[in-house]
Amino acid sequence: MTTHSILDDAKLSRFHVKTAAFGTAGQFCDGYILGIIAPALPVFARTHDVSPVMAGLLGASALVGLFLGSLVFGWLTDRIGRRRMFVFDLLAFVLLSLAQLAVTDAGWLLVLRFLLGLAVGADYSIAPTLVAEFAPRRYRAALLAAGPAMWTVGYVLAFAVGAAMTDIGDDSWRWMLASSAIPAVALLLMRVTTPESPRWLIGHGRSDEALAILRKHVKPDAQLSDLDEEPTAQTRLRDVFAAAHRRRLAFACLFWFCQVVPYFAVFTFLPDILRSFGVASGFWQTIVVNIFLLIGGFLGIVSIDLVRRRTYTITSFALLLVSTAAMGIWHNAPATYVIVCIALFALVSSTLAALDTVYPSEMFPTSIRATATGICVAFSRIGAAVGTFLLPIGMSAYGVHTVTLVAAGVVAVGLWISAIWAPETRGLTLTAAGANPPGPRLHPTAAPDNGATSHSPR
Repeated sequence: MTTHSILDDAKLSRFHVKTAAFGTAGQFCDGYILGIIAPALPVFARTHDVSPVMAGLLGASALVGLFLGSLVFGWLTDRIGRRRMFVFDLLAFVLLSLAQLAVTDAGWLLVLRFLLGLAVGADYSIAPTLVAEFAPRRYRAALLAAGPAMWTVGYVLAFAVGAAMTDIGDDSWRWMLASSAIPAVALLLMRVTTPESPRWLIGHGRSDEALAILRKHVKPDAQLSDLDEEPTAQTRLRDVFAAAHRRRLAFACLFWFCQVVPYFAVFTFLPDILRSFGVASGFWQTIVVNIFLLIGGFLGIVSIDLVRRRTYTITSFALLLVSTAAMGIWHNAPATYVIVCIALFALVSSTLAALDTVYPSEMFPTSIRATATGICVAFSRIGAAVGTFLLPIGMSAYGVHTVTLVAAGVVAVGLWISAIWAPETRGLTLTAAGANPPGPRLHPTAAPDNGATSHSPR
């Protein structure tokens, strides 16, 4: 298999940055949409009948929609194309966000939040796939890693907007929820100019269109022979579970699952966790943790290509294990110790999240890339739901130290899975990375690397 490809070996251009920015901004919208329900729901409950069960359903409805949306629209993206879905899901963001202005009861809001979750799930699968298929390999990981960082920015900003609008009136929840239409409209207008992926076009026998896009956006004298993609059969769901991809799919799902179980549990119930450790849960404690989340997101962008993917993954899980086990083992620890452990957990969790978009985009071939990514996203949302649901129950029954040690056990599983299954995809063309056999060994064609990653100290 050739190690050269016109897309993978292209110089970084304004077009690449723009395409990555449009994909990354989608994750900003995703984080904002998922975060804004938290400050809006208490205001909504002032004037509407919201039972504890309904409150839980409203909080979880977008996550349920996200689970289904990532499965369905990941597969659909592989069937009908990246660009069409890249634009469609943003249009859904805009319309559904604005529709929340007309909500009259909790049931209507529940439906809209579920539908928004479907659109968010679609974007989780679509945006990284399209960005990866255009990005030069030298910059691919950094461009993809910007997505989780911007998700964190959107999520944190949603809480800030909610806090600023809480006291402006009983209807402020409408404007909080509808405010997600503002970034979505701006992004929709930008995304309509994004071309279809040449890799997908060639895979579906549309070589002339692929060549035209290559010559317009990558290299004026490009030839199809410069692209290491071959026509493929129509995407079938069973192809994702074929023997050639099974171990990688299992690794990607479990690696993501073991991240988000403790992540969502800790940060959803952070004030309760701090109080259980005997730490006052105030404004500054929350700000410190959020700052480390943001720092971790941007650290992921700049560090993702400094070391091999396997080393990055294993080291991150090891640090998460240290931070969670340290909290669980020491009873009656001083407040500073607890804050430092949680801050380390926030920093490393957010840094490791960079691989959530990088690994699935690199580990699978073009024909099933979006489908496989959607399955990984869906599986990770199961982890988010499990962690969020079980943490308060576990704290009530067994105490915060036991629950923290259970979280450390989940992280330990992630560390073990990474040690035995994490593949090495750094420096490979996207086609070579997707064809790489399961397991941690480098594909033999990756050895020369052709200077693809020599821009950074290794």
